[in-house]
Amino acid sequence: MADDKRGRDKQAQDADRRQRERALQAELERYDEAEPPIEDAELDELEAELETVSFPATGAEIVDAVGERRVTAGQKTYAVEELLPEAEVETFEAPEVVRSRIQRPTVASAMKRIVEASETIPNVEFSSGQRDAYEKTIRALQAVDTLDEDEGVRAITDWIIEQIEEKGKLPESRDVRRQGAKITRNTGYEVRSDEWLGI
Repeated sequence: MADDKRGRDKQAQDADRRQRERALQAELERYDEAEPPIEDAELDELEAELETVSFPATGAEIVDAVGERRVTAGQKTYAVEELLPEAEVETFEAPEVVRSRIQRPTVASAMKRIVEASETIPNVEFSSGQRDAYEKTIRALQAVDTLDEDEGVRAITDWIIEQIEEKGKLPESRDVRRQGAKITRNTGYEVRSDEWLGI
């Protein structure tokens, strides 16, 4: 490349492009790290305690067995009963499922509230696909830097519970994503079309 103005401009543009690509990659890698997870050693101990439970087991059965057990994420400590729904509508197939559910406490406590609220719906079926979509929306809101103190997580959780109370049914996953996008945009954060909330 010639050492003239055009060559230097091209080098500067290439350097700028590479820097933006690195920043984007770093942001994508941090997407699921909105809060410190519970340490593996603690989760291993909890999983060992769950050997006394006969699986598949309801959330209520698990809370009855290990609900007072405490786990730590970052600077906060939680009782398992704060993270799992004391409900009959959700069944856990194995200890590994319990482990993955409580690994991110903010998401787990939001889903606990939603699952417990859904028990008021007659013959409710909370499918794993619907649950996964709710969780993904909550994680996306938790990852938005402009939302303080998990404001977005509380807002979407409250909205879902209001929908359950008003309509007597679980809101569709797509509606939850739309509401999550609305909450995010109201904070001034742009939601791209290639993101989970970009529908």
